Parts: sequence; structure tokens; C-alpha cells
Amino acid sequence: MEVSFGLILFIIVVALAFDFINGFHDAANSIATVVSTRVLSPGAAVVWAAFFNFVAAFLFGTHVAKAIGSGMVDASTINVYVILAALTGAIAWNLITWYWGLPSSSSHALIGGLCGAAVAHGGLSVLILGWDSKLALTVYFILLSPLIGFVLGLLFMLATVWIFRRSHPSAIDRYFRRGQLLSAALYSLGHGGNDAQKTMGIIVVLLSTAKLDAWAYRSGTHEIAWWIILLCHAAIAAGTMSGGWRIVKTMGQKITKLKPVGGFSAETAGAAALFSASALGIPVSTTHTITGSIMGVGSTQKFSAVKWGVAENIVWAWVLTIPAAAAIAAACVFLLEKFA
Repeated sequence: MEVSFGLILFIIVVALAFDFINGFHDAANSIATVVSTRVLSPGAAVVWAAFFNFVAAFLFGTHVAKAIGSGMVDASTINVYVILAALTGAIAWNLITWYWGLPSSSSHALIGGLCGAAVAHGGLSVLILGWDSKLALTVYFILLSPLIGFVLGLLFMLATVWIFRRSHPSAIDRYFRRGQLLSAALYSLGHGGNDAQKTMGIIVVLLSTAKLDAWAYRSGTHEIAWWIILLCHAAIAAGTMSGGWRIVKTMGQKITKLKPVGGFSAETAGAAALFSASALGIPVSTTHTITGSIMGVGSTQKFSAVKWGVAENIVWAWVLTIPAAAAIAAACVFLLEKFA
């Protein structure tokens, strides 16, 4: 299909808008613990997180972007309307869950939107299936990432308590109020390094679909162009700066009560999981990971310290994210291809 430059530019703007909303929606992941423990004020926390979201552009590869760009659906069978519909579905679901204060996954909203739009356009055969496919790995990690976060959060908390068992509580609080600056920075690096790449992948698919590969890659290579990398990291950092305060309250206060030592353990556990996923090219949910870590930390106090009713509502949002975003995107691609 013939595609105007204006339409390509418009879809890139929509992709960056999704990236901004991703940062806005997921700001809670990076700052909820450090704000709820009063280590940083909300304003200082979002600046701290946004800075490291952007710095991640220079520290991680683009393995996750490549998984989104070529590992989920057959890129040769989709068009620009599919990409626009995928972004619309993801943005719509993000705004719905933000309104209700639910920490759902922006990553899975985008993947659901892409798969739903692609299937509505070309049928089930466009999905790249198989037990070891990137799509399958993403589905596995819907379950695995919160469990990994939970186990790591629990282990980090137990190890920290044991190491500092002879220290006075006031000294522990002082140490970990400083330590949370480091752990929050590490988590924000992991968040930016994994999540910004998903939008990069979408922009690369868009440009390849429009036969503009020279814009998508650095000259003579298959490495993603720096302008795409920097714009995506800038957009997610700007979104984080705006902060989704409804979700901050859920993450930092409603799941369990955190002290600085708990916030440090949760953030460090989440960062470890995200660094590993990014290195392996797995587009995991930063939301699932940090929520699991917070629950793991809370469960070291006593089982009832975690508000499992709130956790149940969050899990329902997780379960619904991919099908809901897919359904919205499928409806959008139907309307676009019928009337555009």
C-alpha cells in the first residue's frame, strides 16, 4: 500500500505518545517505594527516575526491540494501519488502568495490541508461535516475572535482615535511606532499558513496512538508528517525570507497608530481574516484576502484612491486559481498513 510521509510521521508521534504514557503509567514502578518510605519527595523521585530511564539508552543493547520487531508477528504481513491500531489499543488500555489506579503492564498492552491488530488483519497465521518463540516466552513471563520478583524480593530482604541483624534499627534505617537512592537508580535503569526498547521495535517495524530501512538502521548495519533510541528514551523519561500518582499510591501504600530496608530490597530484586531479562531479549513486564518484589518483601514480616485483596485486583488487571488491548486494537484496525 502507498503510505504518505505525513502518515508515517503521525504514527511515529503516536508511538512516542505511547512511550510517554508508558513512563507516566509505570512511574510508580520506579518511585513508589522510594516515595512511600519518604527517602525522596515525589518531585525529586521522578527527576531521579527519569534521569536513569534516559541514561539506560547508553547501557543496554537492543535485544528486546528486535524481539518486538521480528519475534512476535510476521512483519511482512502487516501494514501501517496494523501498527497504528496496536498503539491505539495499548494507549487506551493504559489510560483505563491508570484511571482505576491499577498497575497493569504497558509492555503486555503493546504486545496484546500488536497481536490483536495483526490477527484481525491477516489471521492467526501471522503470529510467530512455538514453545520457544518470543511470543511464548512473553506469555510464560506473565506468570514467571511476578514469581521471580517475589522470590528475589523475599531472599534479598531475608539476606539483608540477617547481615544487619546486630545493627541498631536507627542505624539500619539510616543506611538504607541512602541505599534506596542506589536501588531506585538501578531499578529505573532496568525499567528504561527494557520498556523503551518496545517502542523502538514498533518504530523499526513501521519504517521497514514503509520501505524506509535507511531511516531505521545505522548506515551499513542492522543496529537501530540512534535517533530512534534517544527519542524513545527521552519520551519514557518525560512520562516518568509526569508521574502517575494514582498508581504510586497503590504500589507504595496499598500492597504492604514498606520501610527503607524493604524498599531497597524490593528495588534491588526488581532491578536484578530486569537486567537479566533485557540481556536475554525478553520483553517482561516491569510492573509485574516490582509488584512481585514488593509482595515478597512484605511476606517476610508475616503473611497478613500483604494486602492480598489488593493483589487480587492487580492480578485481574494483568490477566485482562493482553486480551483487552488486543480487542481494542482489532476493532481499530477493522475501522481503519474499512474507512481510512
